[in-house]
Order: sequence, then structure tokens, then C-alpha cells
Amino acid sequence: MSEPEKKSSEAERESSRGRRSKVARLLDDYDMAGVGAELERQWTADEDRMSLRDLASYFNRQLLQQRLEAANVRPVDGEVANIYRILTDDDDVAEADKTRVRRRLERDGIDVETLENDFVTYQAIRTYLKSYRGAEYSPDETDPIEREITNLQKLRGRVDAATTGKLEQLGRSGDLDIGAFRTLVDIRVVCEDCGTQYEAVELLERGGCDCAQ
Repeated sequence: MSEPEKKSSEAERESSRGRRSKVARLLDDYDMAGVGAELERQWTADEDRMSLRDLASYFNRQLLQQRLEAANVRPVDGEVANIYRILTDDDDVAEADKTRVRRRLERDGIDVETLENDFVTYQAIRTYLKSYRGAEYSPDETDPIEREITNLQKLRGRVDAATTGKLEQLGRSGDLDIGAFRTLVDIRVVCEDCGTQYEAVELLERGGCDCAQ
């Protein structure tokens, strides 16, 4: 599907839902032409494929670069990645370094709070690629991680649908007093060795807990 056809299809889906993907909105707001297509290409590539988490970092760095250029700041090679690392790494970056970078950005006329709120998660990237670009990735059966991510997502969807159906049924029969609601299915994995915990799909996508660090 060509890029104009992709945009038309996205617009139709957004209209039917009455809402916009955060990623789609930011692509338009910051005129990041071509980034949407690049996200899809990297996610569906047969070789050197990027994970959703890596794509979220890539997108956020592109957004940061656009903000800097809009403020007439011309970062040198590697500077955007370093600024992004300092802003988002809560484990290995000193608070003094974060404060220094934030103050520098503010002096350049960049609203740091708005910038950080605009950073997206891997879930937002997944929603954009699958729901708004209609992208699909069929994992190779030899890739156990991708296979189990797909299986977990299907299982979570079934649990969500079954729970919602039962609650609605009880609400209609008068056996349960409940207003408008939504269900959240959160499967978390806690490592008893390093003490970290991750959502199950997130753990698979990052390739492990903090024990290996």
C-alpha cells in the first residue's frame, strides 16, 4: 500500500473510532514525514528487525530532534541520543545531570514537561502500527520469543473479553451494581533474585530481567 493510501486508510480508521493514536497525532503535529513508514518498515523487516521498545526509543529521539531544530538548535552527532538517555534513564543517570540537561533545554525555549509527556511507550507504537497503519508481523516459528508474545496477547484478549462479558451480564440481571467500566488484564512477572517486576510481554520484549545487568 502506498504512503498516500496508508494516510487515507488511517484517517478513515481514526474517524470511525472518534479518537486519534497518540503517535499519529505527534507525527502530524511535528511534521515528521516518513517516520511512520520507517516504523512499519523496521517492525516488519525480515532481517535486523527492531522491537517495539526499540522503535519507541527511535520515535522519541526523532521527536526530540524535531523539538531542538524547531528551537534553532543544531545538535552534533550523538547529542540527541545522549540527551534522550539522560532524560529517560532513571537508574544510571545522576539527578544533577538530569537537572542540567532540563535547564539547558529550557534556556533553548523548549518546554521540557510537554516534551516528556509527548514521549511514547512501546504500547503506543504497537497501537499505531497495528490499528492505524494496518501493519502485521508474522513471527518465524523458530523465534520462540515472538511466538510466546503472540500467545500471551491472545490469552490476555480472551481473559479481557470473558471478564467484560460476565460483568455486563451480571449488571444487566441486577446481581451486580456497577456503572460504566473497563477491564485491565495485567500479567506481571516478579524475579525473586533481582527484585524487579515487569509486565509479561514487556519482559519478553526486553529479553530478560535485571539479573543479567
